[in-house]
Amino acid sequence: MSSSLVPSSDHELHFVLCDFGNYGRTYIETDPNEADRDTIVRNMIDGQYDRPLRVIALNPAEGWSRDVSEEIAKAVLVAAESDDRVLTAGTSAFVQAQRLRTLTRLAEF
Repeated sequence: MSSSLVPSSDHELHFVLCDFGNYGRTYIETDPNEADRDTIVRNMIDGQYDRPLRVIALNPAEGWSRDVSEEIAKAVLVAAESDDRVLTAGTSAFVQAQRLRTLTRLAEF
C-alpha cells in the first residue's frame, strides 16, 4: 500500500511560495509540525524567507485550501510592531505587495 502525498492532519498547514530569481519559484519545504500560522509569521519576521510571494493554507481533513497571504502580512506587521522588530527587505516587500493587493481589491468596488 502506498502512502499519501498529503499528510494526515486535522489542522491548517501553511506553505510559503518564494522567488529564487533565475532558479524560479517554489514552495519552501516545510515540516508539517512547523507549518502552522504562528510559525510562518515568526519565520517571516526572522527573515527565514528571502523573497516570499504567497502563503497558502490548506486543511486536508476538511478538504480546502486558500491564499492567506494578506492575513499573514497583517499578522507579521502586528507581531513585528509588538516586538519592536525591523522586517528584512524580502519580508517588507511581501507585506507591501499584500497591502497593494488589498488596496487594489478595495478600489474595484
